[in-house]
Amino acid sequence: MQQTKKESELSIMKGKTAVVTGSTSGIGLACARAFAGAGANIVLNGIGAPADVEKTRTAIENDFGVKAIYTPANMAEPIEIASMISLAERTFGRVDVLVNNAGIQHVSPIEDFPVEKWDAVIAINLSSAFHTIRAVTPGMKQRGWGRIINTASAHSLVASPFKSAYVAAKHGIAGLTKTVALELAQSRITCNCISPGYVWTPLVEKQIPETMKARNMSEHQVIKDVLLAAQPTKQFVTVEQIASLALFLCSDDAAQITGANLPVDGGWTAA
Repeated sequence: MQQTKKESELSIMKGKTAVVTGSTSGIGLACARAFAGAGANIVLNGIGAPADVEKTRTAIENDFGVKAIYTPANMAEPIEIASMISLAERTFGRVDVLVNNAGIQHVSPIEDFPVEKWDAVIAINLSSAFHTIRAVTPGMKQRGWGRIINTASAHSLVASPFKSAYVAAKHGIAGLTKTVALELAQSRITCNCISPGYVWTPLVEKQIPETMKARNMSEHQVIKDVLLAAQPTKQFVTVEQIASLALFLCSDDAAQITGANLPVDGGWTAA
């Protein structure tokens, strides 16, 4: 019996394994749940209270009937990144999809920007993607299939004040995405980045007090005049919208989309 389109969409990841960094909340968790809903086994990674992380992990298994494991690997440490990918391969025998989503933010004028904060933002938001991609590529090449999805940002295309490290890292992600796509173009492995505008996530919520201080604004002013000022829709992007695009990029219909930087930003970068 031929599958319906909906049934096909819900099983496109069946038997595959997805590693999603920064997936204990926000965009990463939405992606992990979307992939699990399509049949993939999941490797979660991120921070959080152990009880909360375990609740998240078991919910994925119970809700979708797949296997999910968790690793607290520090995305600033190359050795821990390599161990995370090795654990995924030992547990499931393969890594088919890699989502580089781990990220941190720091908001500060350039002259006051702490050097250690710069190093941390670059390490987690940019260098970690290099290390994970480097680790998964041999297995993907051997199997002749893979999907690499990097969470970039509207800040991979445009800049904002007081975010020097973040903007630099996200511009770097866009360039890394293009380079990897070209290198792997004949291996049936695609590499793309998704560039959200402002999504209501813990990362965005956390930077509101920092922006209030840097700009001497109220919380309402930061949301209205800073966060959503550049988004013509005047609405936050949802994590589910990002996850749906990530899942589509894993489908056969998206096999010829590679090296792309796909904005989901309410029209921000159209101006």
